[in-house]
Amino acid sequence: MEQADHDPAGAAEDAGPNSSAVDQTVRQILDLIRNRAMSVGDVLPTERELCELFGTSRNTIREALRTIRTYGLIDPKPRVGAVLADRQNVAIQNFFAAQMDISRTSFNDIQGFRRIIEVSIGDHIILNASAAELDALDEVNGLIETSKDVQEAAQRDFDFHMALMKLAGNRMLVQTYQFLSPVIQHIMTVGKSIRPVLSETRHAHGEIIAALRARDRIAYSYLMSRHLDFGLRFVPDDLENARTSPALPDPTSSKDLHHV
Repeated sequence: MEQADHDPAGAAEDAGPNSSAVDQTVRQILDLIRNRAMSVGDVLPTERELCELFGTSRNTIREALRTIRTYGLIDPKPRVGAVLADRQNVAIQNFFAAQMDISRTSFNDIQGFRRIIEVSIGDHIILNASAAELDALDEVNGLIETSKDVQEAAQRDFDFHMALMKLAGNRMLVQTYQFLSPVIQHIMTVGKSIRPVLSETRHAHGEIIAALRARDRIAYSYLMSRHLDFGLRFVPDDLENARTSPALPDPTSSKDLHHV
């Protein structure tokens, strides 16, 4: 950022800008970005220019920019200034994942949230999904058994459920699921480390697809609920210790991944 040679407006704030002034300046900068229709890669005005635009001190501008940077909206570039970025989704994901433990309670919370969403979208998919879209969903499901390790299996399991969310035709649901992806995939990875039989996962997904093809709402709701509840049988109370227990099967063993 450009350094000021003289900043008389900041003299009264040497002890630090107050939070209300910073919050107001954050809103002003965000309004400026919207009003100028700025896009990723565009450079914000310098600190001095922002001081003149908003009639505030350099300290307040710096704190406001620091706040905006925390949310992944801007990146500082040497000799350039603050550049508009597109990392807000990553910032939200990382924050959410950092706050979520891997206890049985968190597992129940996530699975409960997924049940509400993934069961509810069945009606829309049954009414609107084409045969070609269900064929594509079947192809995604078929990749699960080709997974070489637990991490890849968890990713492909998540890909199947994300494909279902996309068939719901609601961008907000898809974005929410993407925000939750680090936590959901982490739980899937832990679960597959404990019960790594991929043929069962593919079979359960296949039954769900069959219910969608038959346009059977009741069967879809039952099968999806059962599928999401299934993992509870294999998740002990102490997930953290179970995850590293020597009694666990080898996550990279194809025998463990594909056979009972």
